[in-house]
Amino acid sequence: MGRERTAASSLEAELAKHKGIEIHGGNIRVVFMWRRVRCRESLGLPVTKANIKHAALLRAAIIHEIKTGHFDYGRHFPNSKHSTTYTNVKDERVAALMDRYKPLKAVDITPMTEEKYGYALDICTELLGPDRLAGILIPEDIQLLRTQLIATRAPSTANHYLATFAGFLEWCENNSYCRKGLSAACIRFAMVGREPDPLTKSEFDQLLTEGCLHPQDSAAITLAVYTGLRPGEMCALAVEDIDLIAGQLYITRAITADGTFKVPKTGKPRTVLLMPPAVEACKILMELVADHEPQTINVYMNRHESRMVKATPLLSPATQARKKVISQWFIPTSWNTKWAAIQRRSGIRPRRPYQTRHTYACWCLTARGNLAFIAKQMGHIDFTMLVQVYAKWMEDESSMELSRIWSMLDQGRTK
Repeated sequence: MGRERTAASSLEAELAKHKGIEIHGGNIRVVFMWRRVRCRESLGLPVTKANIKHAALLRAAIIHEIKTGHFDYGRHFPNSKHSTTYTNVKDERVAALMDRYKPLKAVDITPMTEEKYGYALDICTELLGPDRLAGILIPEDIQLLRTQLIATRAPSTANHYLATFAGFLEWCENNSYCRKGLSAACIRFAMVGREPDPLTKSEFDQLLTEGCLHPQDSAAITLAVYTGLRPGEMCALAVEDIDLIAGQLYITRAITADGTFKVPKTGKPRTVLLMPPAVEACKILMELVADHEPQTINVYMNRHESRMVKATPLLSPATQARKKVISQWFIPTSWNTKWAAIQRRSGIRPRRPYQTRHTYACWCLTARGNLAFIAKQMGHIDFTMLVQVYAKWMEDESSMELSRIWSMLDQGRTK
């Protein structure tokens, strides 16, 4: 009995020397943390001093491999029931994965979009920790990223970053670099939509009479207000896109902030029917560029396909410029600068250039225009967007609309 107690005491003393070594079911097992999970694996070895020392050395090797990112669970414990569970994720650092992901994503997007995505991805990577192992990330890490993003950014910006980073995480999940469910943790922030802030008729007149110093400016603003074109679409308009006889123009391209031509936002061209003020504005703009030579431009359908087009810019900086060397096309940012100066001179409350598009929609709705027609003119897929964004202007006319509907119904009933 004395010898047995002495032997047991000796084993307990040896066991106490080594952290993470336990006795379970009469055998030795090692305990270690990996990917934020406490792992316990039996070695199937009886409890002896030699086996305890062997287990301690094995655990030390495992800890070293985990720290250096070379741990292979299945190699050490091939018969473990957890082997499959713990080996379906590869140990890779976030920054290294991001370097591999960006070129793969770039194949499907335009260079300008690639730049925007790259900036968003870099910000998220820095906040999350570039040296973090993707395999140990948990939803809580993404939730913390959300709080960091929204702390100093507008909800719209934070949502853009989250949406972009969610695409990266989904790629990581599909390639077994991280656990499933991380991309779903990139929950967007609720946003209170900005209401349209259309021009009033008096403000519009004030812009033309007091803010515009050149016929091109007043004609361009008139065209924008009476067509609802997006700024990038208007800046990309060419003389060849105008059909004065039919009273319409064709939207086949837009121009980006870096001067790249691309297909419209929906990816499809559209025909916009012109109201009389818009027709007159087109005539003025066409006269101003009558002596301009057509330009050969490259319009991108996607990153890999483009078409060469000859087009004479309808709205051109060269029309007013004193410099000999100047761009032939306005881009949205340069038009923003001009628009701001025109507003400042006119004395009206400042608005973004996009409000000319909202002005067109609100004026048409106030005039009780057909929703489907307005949506088609503006390039929406359907009139759902109109209902969501411009409900206030539609509600303002609800009583008049009810009277009109009842009048039509009553006529049909009495016939």
